[in-house]
Amino acid sequence: MDTNNLLNHLVTAVLVINNQLKPCYANAAAEQLLGVGNHKLLEQTLPELYQLMGVEPQLLRDAVNAGQGLTINTAVLITLDGQHHTVDITLMPIENDNNLSILELRQVDQQRRIHQQLNMDAQQQAAQFLVRNLAHEIKNPLGGLRGAAQLLSRELTSPDLKEFTTLIIEQADRLRNLVDRLLGPQRPTQHTQQSIHQVIEKVLKLIEMALPDNIHLKRDYDPSIPDIEMDSDQMQQAVLNIVQNAIQALEHCGGDIVIRTRTQHQVTIGTHRYKVVLALSIIDNGPGIPSELLDTLFYPMVTGRDEGSGLGLSIAHNIARLHRGRIDCISVPGHTEFIINLPLQ
Repeated sequence: MDTNNLLNHLVTAVLVINNQLKPCYANAAAEQLLGVGNHKLLEQTLPELYQLMGVEPQLLRDAVNAGQGLTINTAVLITLDGQHHTVDITLMPIENDNNLSILELRQVDQQRRIHQQLNMDAQQQAAQFLVRNLAHEIKNPLGGLRGAAQLLSRELTSPDLKEFTTLIIEQADRLRNLVDRLLGPQRPTQHTQQSIHQVIEKVLKLIEMALPDNIHLKRDYDPSIPDIEMDSDQMQQAVLNIVQNAIQALEHCGGDIVIRTRTQHQVTIGTHRYKVVLALSIIDNGPGIPSELLDTLFYPMVTGRDEGSGLGLSIAHNIARLHRGRIDCISVPGHTEFIINLPLQ
């Protein structure tokens, strides 16, 4: 059996490092996690292959020199391309060789996200059920109110009095539109093969017409991503809602918004595991999202702004769900990233 081939089929990143923390072997999962090709990976020391890892290099050196094992759970890993991961780190000495150790970096982002998504989906369904029933109870009397105002308007001859019935009708229509926005799309629509980059460009052209001077849009596309089946109007709405959130986060301080597309392999969404998914990231370097909002960010009517409606992210989450995808959020001060994950054929 080919050991190298076997290790390349692991989803856990495996490296063999010496006491100078220079890798002498790395499997395919390590290349993918660190975002570095095998040739470059074997030429540099471990600390040169990432921006931040939740373990001091000296601690690793000491463990390798002493031939001791080391385990660190849920450590932060920021790769050279700015990707944030949470990993469990395990260092094990290789028997009969005091200068080499096996370093395993096991991503736990997936497990955490799966648990969060299942929990979020259950709570979101409960929230949607409540909102649908509430919308039904609001729409019935609202329709009656609007109809009565129309009938009354026909009987009135004074323009001053008609002004009041017009106001009632306008406010009734506004409330009905708000209820419709609360409900959002409920069922999958007709999907066709579309380029995600064309969808993004339509959104960005719309955004750029009114973009403040202190905010800059940056594109970072992977042109090899194939077309995917989607409702392009719905997907534009989802991307637009998230980009607008990023703009509102930066409107006072200014900054950059990066739109990035990549592919990821062996990703679990809900209860299904997909070989390849599209990861569309919308990243801003604003102040970040308050930690107390992160767990309920995609619920209807949840917002961190006084003037916000709390509907944009809820609608975006629902659109992703109708495309068999999900939205993840990573936020710390200076880096907020929303990732729309969609399965690829």
